[in-house]
Amino acid sequence: MGGVAGMRGRQTVRGMFQSLGVIMVAAGVMYLFIPHDEDANPVQAKDYRVELLTAQRAAPYPVLAPEGLGEGWKATVVSYKREQNDAWQLGFLDPDTQYVAIHQSTAEPKKFVPDVTQEAKDSGKTQTVAGQVWQRWEGPKYDALVRTDGGATTVVTGTASFERLAEMAGALQSKKA
Repeated sequence: MGGVAGMRGRQTVRGMFQSLGVIMVAAGVMYLFIPHDEDANPVQAKDYRVELLTAQRAAPYPVLAPEGLGEGWKATVVSYKREQNDAWQLGFLDPDTQYVAIHQSTAEPKKFVPDVTQEAKDSGKTQTVAGQVWQRWEGPKYDALVRTDGGATTVVTGTASFERLAEMAGALQSKKA
């Protein structure tokens, strides 16, 4: 009796390996047909122009995005949520693969800033970047540069250093559509 069950067990395992082989071949063929760049970083940079244009048309404030950042900055997150106080978000990995994001919204700054900075607090210090004064917020996870202007609060935040946050803040431009 034991012998028959043992045979069936082995056949099932062999069948499984055969199916697996077929799946692997199919996956391999698919892989060949999907264009991939061997040198590309695993993080794909997002092209956010369409979302930016949409947000610039829809938002009641000048939506900001960086111009002329150096090499190595990759956009990874983009969203515009009109129903959430016209919240614009654009996230990047900086050249050191630290996270840097721009958040803008017409929401109440006291609530909005701690939300997007993961509970950062106003340090009382300011930093002037490209002639504009930003408040420095410091937090357990993210630091941030914050300013309220044109009916919206802009937050440049992330795991990156204040130098990198300032680099992003200094590159921000608005092209009101």
